Amino acid sequence: MKFGDFPEQYTGYEQSAIIVLPVPYDNTSTWLKGADRGPEALLRASAHLELYDIETATEVFRRGICTLDPVDCPQDPEEMVEVVRKNALAHFQAGKFVVGLGGEHSVSIGLARAAAGCFSDLSVLQFDAHSDLRDSYQGSRYNHACVMARINELSSSVQVGIRSMDREEVDRVDRDRVIFAHDLHKYGMNAASEALEMLSDTVYLTIDLDVLDPSVMPSTGTPEPGGLDWYTLTGLIRRVVREKKVIGMDVVELLPREHDPAPDFLAAKLIYRTLSMIYAA
Repeated sequence: MKFGDFPEQYTGYEQSAIIVLPVPYDNTSTWLKGADRGPEALLRASAHLELYDIETATEVFRRGICTLDPVDCPQDPEEMVEVVRKNALAHFQAGKFVVGLGGEHSVSIGLARAAAGCFSDLSVLQFDAHSDLRDSYQGSRYNHACVMARINELSSSVQVGIRSMDREEVDRVDRDRVIFAHDLHKYGMNAASEALEMLSDTVYLTIDLDVLDPSVMPSTGTPEPGGLDWYTLTGLIRRVVREKKVIGMDVVELLPREHDPAPDFLAAKLIYRTLSMIYAA
């Protein structure tokens, strides 16, 4: 199964600027299970994308978008992270723009490590309902609740949409680099200006779909009220891609539900919309 229904000449590895790497892993999630089915559901929905992007007046698929076979993930989260890192690193080294499809958020650690191995001046922009700054959770430092604690060990980061954290995480959060959801709702996108300016020139983007409000994106393992809407999220991404070089991204935590395919399509559309903005910029 591949991302999008594109003409064959735009899907080969050599001629593609963009590669899509499915990572169907869901071993450390702590509430609702099923994110390992997310990549397949997203890919299936992506076949129904319109290929012309209205806002950028582009057809980004013409850059070439190649979908790779899913990563064969071991169950141990630390081993999984290393397998994902090695897999993604080869594609960053080949000069590809890497799009990771989760799976739970822990897969992003391996993807970000691969990016950091190729780009020295890297920062990570996280869109998420949760700060994910626990040093360890349920006996693992590679739990989905520890994602940003591990990523912060290798690069600086900015966190957007946060509205849930444990008391332990309060002392770990850098408030200059976090954009809380309640501030976005109160002050609009201007609340994000100072924090986004702290990003380095080279950025890796990780999007946990629970950053969106459950009324927009109900299909996640840890839904959290008070989230962003579509235009706030894509507007913030647009602001970043106009000023920074985004070299890779992931979209994680899609938990598909048979009775409601709309969130699957939203996730696919978010990837295509983001790629359209990046390559138009």
